[in-house]
Order: sequence, then C-alpha cells, then structure tokens
Amino acid sequence: DPEAKCYMPGVPRLTYEPFPFQIAQFDDHVLIVYEYIHIHRLLFMDGSPHPDPEVIDFWMGDSRAHWEGDTLVVDVRNFNDQTWFDRAGNFHSDALHVVERYTRTGPDHMTYEATIEDPKVFTRPWKISMPLYRRQEKNVQLLEYECYAYERDERLGTEGTK
Repeated sequence: DPEAKCYMPGVPRLTYEPFPFQIAQFDDHVLIVYEYIHIHRLLFMDGSPHPDPEVIDFWMGDSRAHWEGDTLVVDVRNFNDQTWFDRAGNFHSDALHVVERYTRTGPDHMTYEATIEDPKVFTRPWKISMPLYRRQEKNVQLLEYECYAYERDERLGTEGTK
C-alpha cells in the first residue's frame, strides 16, 4: 500500500480515511486542509481549465469546482497512477477521472459522493457515497499527524523493506 510509505492517499481515498479535514470557501476557490500528513487541496472555481495532462500529474489530482444548486461539484483529473483506493490494492491508472459531490444535508451533516471513471482499469464508471459529519467539540482544530513509513509493518511484527 503506497500509504504505508506515507505517500498521499489520493482522491477519493483521503476523504473516507479516519482523519478529519476542514473546508474553507473563498471567492475563487475552496481550500480543503487534511490532518493526514498536512495535505491540502485547492479546488479552483474561476472557470479555468485543467492543465495539459501531458505536462503535469498530481498525487491528489487537479481539482476544478462549481456549484450546482446546493451541491459543490468537483471535477478531478490529471492523477498519477501511484495511489490505491484502499488497503486491498484496488488501483487506478493515470486516466483516472473523479467527480466529487459535496451536498450539505443539515447544519452538521454532508453527503459525499464520488463517481470514479478509469477506462484503462474499469469497464464502466462506479460510485461511492457516504455521510460526513461536522465535529461538535468546542474549539476543535486539526492536529499535526505525522506518518512514519512502514510503522504498521513493524507493529504487526513483520519486517518492512527498509
């Protein structure tokens, strides 16, 4: 699992990992800051196109967003092929395309949906969906989570490749 090496988990995996994140909205972009290894994403809302995939690729993809009513729709492209969807080894290629939908369903709840498309790996698009919950603790804040490569291997009593 690339995450065992402390690599970025990718989209949509980081959203359903057990680490909190914070969303901030600005005039021309949305910022998502994750507790896991200090990752952040900029969701550009200025109408600019994705950069040329022949020139650049990203661990977390390139995110372009817009509103459809009360739903924030994020088109994510230009991934590298280095992340997995889970610890079971479900992978994707550099042709991965994810469309995320964040829909607020109440003051402290949101529905997250991701449509995954990768013609090099899957025969058709597929979706995941889950509720997201706002933390209720007073003065809650993101902590500094540091990842240590192969820590899980050592805890389980197996040798990592050091």
